[in-house]
Amino acid sequence: MAYFTTKDGTELYYKDWGTGQPITFSHGWPLDADAWDAQMMFLAERGYRVIAHDRRGHGRSAQTWNGNEMDTYADDLAELIESLDLRNAVMVGHSTGGGEVVRYIARHGTQRVAKAVLISAVPPVMLKTEANPGGLPIAVFDGIRDGVKNNRSQIFKDLAVPFFGFNRSDAKVSQGTIDWFWFLGMQGSIKGLYDCVKAFSETDFNEDLKKVTVPALVLQGNADQIVPLEDSGALSSKIMPNARLKIYEGAPHGMCTTHADKVNADLLEFIQS
Repeated sequence: MAYFTTKDGTELYYKDWGTGQPITFSHGWPLDADAWDAQMMFLAERGYRVIAHDRRGHGRSAQTWNGNEMDTYADDLAELIESLDLRNAVMVGHSTGGGEVVRYIARHGTQRVAKAVLISAVPPVMLKTEANPGGLPIAVFDGIRDGVKNNRSQIFKDLAVPFFGFNRSDAKVSQGTIDWFWFLGMQGSIKGLYDCVKAFSETDFNEDLKKVTVPALVLQGNADQIVPLEDSGALSSKIMPNARLKIYEGAPHGMCTTHADKVNADLLEFIQS
């Protein structure tokens, strides 16, 4: 098991497989690097070096009391990228991880970045405000925080169902996938996961997106019940200067799992283009 220690002494778990052009993966909440196994194995088998870390407060990384916000997440990723001396990297982020990728580029530039991919990602901003009337009300996120604080085991079991679209009439429900989602979530820190709700819901990425000047691909399902397409990917793809949007018909938020073959093929095509 590989660990990297940041400048503030935080130990981050990461996996680093294969050789070739590097591809970094930033996971969603409340998961960890294992959420990318299908993509990492596929791309490593095709001659790429794939790297994914557990964000602080998630998975096998340190359970810090402080730093559970987007600037620190991005800076942690920057330190890892620099320590591994990754260059010409393709950065891929799902959900909260999409925000992490965008904030990394805004804070650290594109010197080490060739391309970016946002999948079901939280930018531009999830929270409903006067400036963002299409967002979700604060009560939604307060409810998630309440669930994390008081019974996170149950909220992870409940959340897995819409996350993977298993409440749709045409869904093939996988109890194993629900159990896996629960297991990854339960490995995280209650404090880190609680704080991260604010990070993914209230961070405004509008200005960050303008700085993503590298070629970018936005992938999202039109059946996403967690991060609604029209207020996220559809907007982000218009703000980034060099982005294109690909919509998956009927795909849920967790489409890297439910539609892994399609996601893998689209990633490979974009990386090779």
